[in-house]
Amino acid sequence: MTGTADRFRRVNTLFNARLAEVADWSAPSPCEGWVARDVVRHLVDWVPGFFGGAGVPLTTGPSVDDDPAGAWRTLGDQLQALLDDPAAAERPVTAGPMGEMPLADAIDRLVTGDVHIHTWDVARACGLVESLDPEVTADMLAGMQPMDAALRASGHFGPRVDVPEDASVQDRLLAFVGRRP
Repeated sequence: MTGTADRFRRVNTLFNARLAEVADWSAPSPCEGWVARDVVRHLVDWVPGFFGGAGVPLTTGPSVDDDPAGAWRTLGDQLQALLDDPAAAERPVTAGPMGEMPLADAIDRLVTGDVHIHTWDVARACGLVESLDPEVTADMLAGMQPMDAALRASGHFGPRVDVPEDASVQDRLLAFVGRRP
């Protein structure tokens, strides 16, 4: 897999493309109780709050209520700029229970995967192309499987969903994080 800046760029580009295609922001998402707009709101709410608390202030863009795609684009562009700046990317931050690490690692571990999965959530909600970046998907599944118990205990993932043994890597990842592909 390529570096963290490139990985985020690939994931973010696909997410922005899906957001640009949304015609109905009130379409129910696979995330129980959420509509497509809520998926974006989740990211736009938690990411600046978390990183602001770690000393990395991020500015807000348009309201998610007025322009969900623009709200994310503003935030995603800032994250990409931080990853593309070697000094910013290497700046140490405290990433909650994971401890201190370079900012690039914190974005990679906490944000990139969330955006990756939520790309599928928005696509599924709105009847858009559901394909995710296959390399990111495979790497994410391989990295998460050994941490199954810890991830489930975090409360951030639903129960694992059963899929056939010959399911695609994307379907296995989605099922691993509690989605029904």
